[in-house]
Amino acid sequence: MLISKPVAEAVRAGTVTQAFRRWDAPRVKVGGLQLTSAGLIRFEAVSRVRDPDRLTERDAKKAGVKDLATLQRFLAPRERKPSPRGGRGGDTVYRITLSWAGEDPRIALRETLPDDDSLGDIAARLGRLDARPTGPWTREILEWIRDNPRVVSKELAALRGVELLPMKVDIRKLKSLGLTISHDVGYELSPRGTAYLAWLERGDD
Repeated sequence: MLISKPVAEAVRAGTVTQAFRRWDAPRVKVGGLQLTSAGLIRFEAVSRVRDPDRLTERDAKKAGVKDLATLQRFLAPRERKPSPRGGRGGDTVYRITLSWAGEDPRIALRETLPDDDSLGDIAARLGRLDARPTGPWTREILEWIRDNPRVVSKELAALRGVELLPMKVDIRKLKSLGLTISHDVGYELSPRGTAYLAWLERGDD
């Protein structure tokens, strides 16, 4: 389920407590968590809206939508398109109750300096990521980010001769291990990522 940054921030602040989606069947599970730009969001409940025409201005406000007319346009039936993640792709309107469940766990992880066991675990995980037909890539990207903090990502893609979006997916994999920090422009190594590269370089000596 796509949750925009403004909506995620509003869920965190408590001003947005629900969302509406048009699906064939619920695509989230009650009690499930989703990682967003504002931290973890929990799906507290999912229920069918039997008559979307009876939604109110209050429903729109609680969903972070400026008014009921805008919400109704968003939920109006449209020509079916092959869009597995969109809001209009189904015959039934669902109300999803949302709550903020805590900080992004990667924030605490990236500040945690790894011990020897953790360093070995990071190396093993990155080794699995490196085991693809195009060859190893994780150390190269980590070193580039270390040496070029907050540089626009398209420059890194051009330097490496790769497509931008797949490269961003790769960097998100490093972020999930607490090794990098994303900014509005570019990236930088986290303390954890810095410690890992230093450990690799000691092994090179």
